[in-house]
Amino acid sequence: MYGANNELVIFSGNANPRLAADIAAYCGVPLGKADVFSFSNENIFVKLNESVRSTDVYIIQPTSSPVNRSIMELLIMIDAAKRASASQITAVLPYYAYGRTDKKDQPRVPITARLIADMITVAGANRVLTVDLHAGQIQGFFNIPLDELTAVYLLAQHFRQKALPNPVVVSTDIGNAKRARNFAELLGVPLAIIEKRRLGGNDGHSQALNLIGSVRDAQAILVDDEVDTAGTMVQAAAQVMEQGANAVYACCVHPILSGPALERLQASPIRELVCTDSVPIPPEKADPKISVLSIAPLLGEAILRVHRGGSVGEMFDHERQQAQLELAVLRGAGTVF
Repeated sequence: MYGANNELVIFSGNANPRLAADIAAYCGVPLGKADVFSFSNENIFVKLNESVRSTDVYIIQPTSSPVNRSIMELLIMIDAAKRASASQITAVLPYYAYGRTDKKDQPRVPITARLIADMITVAGANRVLTVDLHAGQIQGFFNIPLDELTAVYLLAQHFRQKALPNPVVVSTDIGNAKRARNFAELLGVPLAIIEKRRLGGNDGHSQALNLIGSVRDAQAILVDDEVDTAGTMVQAAAQVMEQGANAVYACCVHPILSGPALERLQASPIRELVCTDSVPIPPEKADPKISVLSIAPLLGEAILRVHRGGSVGEMFDHERQQAQLELAVLRGAGTVF
């Protein structure tokens, strides 16, 4: 059973050690000591260098690039903690890879998001903490408790503080409309949606077709859960500018930024891409257009609440109230929304 009677221990894989250190600092505990590395034959070795017997263990590991190695590190760390007699093991995945393969949308294809869930469970995790899954149905792939946190309040607060004169939130596709609608409500602004169609094949190419709603003379804020190659985001930016927007901003939770993403963003009309540190942005991909917000307090607070047997959902009740208060203050100051 979870509770404060068991010692809290936080470990990190190699995917995002800086975020793990920030989370541990928020929780007021030192980051657990562990060796996690690959031999010359690419086999991964894990050794926990402190006792975890009867402790409440949290393993911080987004399954980001290199994705498959990050997954294997996570699984082996879970197994190591289980075999070392940890009382409870929580896999903390700030980013959940393979989230887009959440259904059979073609003949003879896997549902890899479900496979990853099964692997984490079989490895020995008792609970999962994650942030903004690509598809909500992934929650149902787990037979253990899963808490899905959201960074949407953090992103919305950033744009409230910018106090843009005439913002409109734009969903980059219809499938993302619910997330964008919630974001628009937090800002108290209108919503527009870009309708797009995937081109043939599995190479990730898409084509923006139509804009539902109006962005004329507005500052468009593009919203998506992740930016991979930035093709969708850049197409959406071009679309809203063609439809009369006078500025375009973008935000996402997970800045994957693979392949030509950085070059596309630099050449696009996007003034700023706001994202979180759910996955690390390597130095060679750092750019003045990219603003990174930390989710360490979000994950740290959730970990403390789970460890103490408190409510995770109440965190977001407070965030909603804070958002309403900030909107009221801005409107009282005469800011136009």
